[in-house]
Amino acid sequence: MFPLRDHNPTGKTPFVTYGLIAVNIIVFFSYWGFIEDARRIIPFYEAWAFTPALFPADNSIGLFTSMYLHGGFMHLAGNMLFLWIFGDNMEEQFGHAGFFGFYTISGLVATLAHWVVAPASDIPLVGASGAIAGVMGGYLLLFPKAKVDILLIFVVFFRVFTVPAWLMLGFWFGLQLFNGVGASTGAGVAYWAHAGGFVIGLLLTLPLWIKNGGRIYWEKTHGLPPHKDAEYVWSKTRVPAIRRSHNDESSVPVVKRKKK
Repeated sequence: MFPLRDHNPTGKTPFVTYGLIAVNIIVFFSYWGFIEDARRIIPFYEAWAFTPALFPADNSIGLFTSMYLHGGFMHLAGNMLFLWIFGDNMEEQFGHAGFFGFYTISGLVATLAHWVVAPASDIPLVGASGAIAGVMGGYLLLFPKAKVDILLIFVVFFRVFTVPAWLMLGFWFGLQLFNGVGASTGAGVAYWAHAGGFVIGLLLTLPLWIKNGGRIYWEKTHGLPPHKDAEYVWSKTRVPAIRRSHNDESSVPVVKRKKK
């Protein structure tokens, strides 16, 4: 189940969100050329990733730098998709500087959550997932009924559904807890870092939610964003129609575009 977009437009340019996406991409491609070379990538991760067994004596810097590293292109792409969908709305709520602090603290706590669960692990931890999980936790608190389009893949079944944010985000969080309980400390995914980031993101958003009125805010907005949903409509492309014969014109293809 992959989120494709939400229907929650913003009125301000999310400079920090765009900046974080750009930095993550630039950093990844700075070492992408030797990511398959064990002799080079292992020392690189030992220096800049977070290795629980080395913390806190020799790996404190990894608390910060690990959240800007990724283990592969799909790892990077998935994380940046989630950040792009949910980050802009949280940045609008917190402000640029506030959002960067919120994102960083979420990432730090998520990494520490992984360390608490697996303090003796010598497997380097990389990825922005924990920080982005914090963004998702805060989003759930502020916009529980915002519409999110998800791509559901089940064997050979593919379909796009629109669901409320609480369903998509709640399912994702539950999946982290379920997998975290069942996985070994040497698993390839840091489920408890995801869960820890999600919880701290929700807690860090609580003061803002209370400032907005708490449950009164929910009752006022019915859990929806406090503005009109973004609309997605079908429109014609600029691709010219091609005639199949002198008497039969082909139809003009259409694409789905976002309308705010």
